[in-house]
Order: sequence, then C-alpha cells, then structure tokens
Amino acid sequence: MTVFFHELKRNRIALIVWTAAISFMLGICVLIYPEMSSQMGEISEMFADMGSFSAAFGMDQINFGEFKGYFGVECGNVLGLGGAFFAAIIGISALAKEERDRTAEYLLTHPISRKRIITEKYLSVMAQILILNIVVVLVTVATIFMIGEKADFRNIALLVLAYLILQIEIASITFGISAFLKRGGLAIGLGFAIMSYFLNIVSNLTDDAKFIKYITPFGYTDGSHILTNNSIEVKYLITGLIFTVLGIVIAYYKYTKKDIT
Repeated sequence: MTVFFHELKRNRIALIVWTAAISFMLGICVLIYPEMSSQMGEISEMFADMGSFSAAFGMDQINFGEFKGYFGVECGNVLGLGGAFFAAIIGISALAKEERDRTAEYLLTHPISRKRIITEKYLSVMAQILILNIVVVLVTVATIFMIGEKADFRNIALLVLAYLILQIEIASITFGISAFLKRGGLAIGLGFAIMSYFLNIVSNLTDDAKFIKYITPFGYTDGSHILTNNSIEVKYLITGLIFTVLGIVIAYYKYTKKDIT
C-alpha cells in the first residue's frame, strides 16, 4: 500500500483545507439558524411564490421555515458544491499528475504493476472523500446539538449519504478522464462539477428536461425529494452507479495501455 499512503501524504494539505472549509461553512450555517428561525416563515412563503426560481432549487416542495428544509437547501448546497469540487479536483489529478510533475518514470521503474498503481490511487481518492465526510458529519451533529435543535437525523443521514455517493461518482468519472490526460486538467474537473450542478437546476425548471437527471450526479441529491419522501430516487441513483463503474473501468483500460512519457 505504498502508493496509497504516499497519495494521502501528498494530498494532505488539500484535504485539510477543503475539510476545514466545508466543515466551517456547514457549522456556521447550522449555528445561525436560531437567529434566522423567527423570520424563516415569511422567507419560506416568499421563496415558494417565486415560480421557476423556487422550482429550480426545490424550495416549492419543502418548508424553508423548518430546520430540515433550511438544512436541505442552505447546508445541502454547501456540502453538495464543496464536496463536488473537492472530488473533481482529486479525481482529475490522480493519474495525470505523474506526467505533469514528471514523476512517472520514477514510479514506473518500481516493481509494481500499473493495475496496482491505479487501484491504490483510486482507494486513496475514496479514503480522502470518506475522511472529509466523516469530519463534516461530526461537525454537523455537534453544531445541531449546540443550538438545541431537535433534528430528524434520519433525513439528514440520507441527504449526507446522497452527497457522499455524488462525490464518489464525480471522483470516479474524473478519475477515468485523468487516465487520458498528460497535464493537470483542473479546469476540466471543476468544469464537470459546475456543469453537473447547473444541469440539475435546468432539469428542475420544466418536466421536459427531467431526463437530464439521469445524466447529472446531482439528480439523486435533490433535497426536496429526500426530505419529503425520506428516500433517495433510485432510478437516478442507478444511472449514477453505472457512470461510477464506467469511470473506474475506463481508468484501468486506458492507463494500462497508455504510452506514458
């Protein structure tokens, strides 16, 4: 597991910074709820009457005045976008950075197969995502207890699980893309995450665009559906898992045959 631990050590600063930033923002988001709760009823009614804007963010289906509605919209967006960006960054650079940093020759001269390199690099990506989410969950639970809010932790757990799967899917897809790259590809990774987010917004605007939810990883992280129905939409989740597997398979296929310079 030499490559695995080397990758964790190599990315430790980025992991610490992203984990601290997302956890801090989520913690602040929860802590300010008591100050805002007195105004949430009026805000919820206002957002619910904003037509397409409300539908785009699912605010026409949940009560923004309740903690779970507030958490699903405000805190969910923090974890969704922040986690997606982090997953895209570590996924897109996992394989490409060896050629970018000119360390490929040193790595490949060791008695270790390319398949093992891919496996350990992918496991390190998954480990970083898990570490980030564990810390985020601990901070979220701690701040909820600090404000004395009686939250529905089953709903929150489902929402966090959906975003965890989202991060795994984005990381896997960008991991597969990284096998084709010889440079960093940071813009590609972040562009993919941003595009996925806005495609989900478009799919919420009209029923004619609902099919887009099968494409975007954000399709099964819709907080309004999860909080209202206490479940993740399986039909969108299945396609997400298929894209996840495809990303991993493509990474193995391409990197094992790639002419690395």
